[in-house]
Amino acid sequence: MATVSGLFDNYDDALTAVNKLQALGIDRAQISLVANNSDDWYGRRTADADDDGNAGEGAATGAGIGAVVGGAGGLLTGLGLMAIPGVGPVVAAGWLVATGVGAVAGAAAGGAVGGLVGALTSEGVPEERAHVYAEGVRRGGTLVSARVPADREIEAQTILDEEASVDLVDRERVYRDEGWSRFDPDAPVYTSEEVARERARYRA
Repeated sequence: MATVSGLFDNYDDALTAVNKLQALGIDRAQISLVANNSDDWYGRRTADADDDGNAGEGAATGAGIGAVVGGAGGLLTGLGLMAIPGVGPVVAAGWLVATGVGAVAGAAAGGAVGGLVGALTSEGVPEERAHVYAEGVRRGGTLVSARVPADREIEAQTILDEEASVDLVDRERVYRDEGWSRFDPDAPVYTSEEVARERARYRA
């Protein structure tokens, strides 16, 4: 197996990539998603789903939230709200969370065991890239990672690269030009206003 990853400024682009990976035949249990939730977009979409009558009591496993988080492919494995040191509140799903970060479903204020960098590097992602991915999520992005058969690696990575994902080399250069060196789990969490400003910088 190989691990492919992509960082997205727009959650909906990340969701499209997840659905295309599933259409490629990648088991959803092998796909992971971690999305910054500092502005509580997840809570607002959940409320919208409830208002539309698509999800009721226990919405975390209902059709409404399935549409929000999993799209046509349904819920990813291990969906939960949690907090990651240095990142803050996230919506997270999949193996990366279950095995490396330690999601606690419904516990946005709870702490995570380990962190994104360690979870990624344990799956073969180069450490420098893992630090940029983690910093990208900290600043409002969404990370998609998937374990794929080695003979599907190029095709799966192409899907992530083509769905409006971040050019990691360019983004790392932007961060370093501003004095950043590596992801710091002890750094202050971005506020919802800071996340909004960060996302606006890269909006087409």
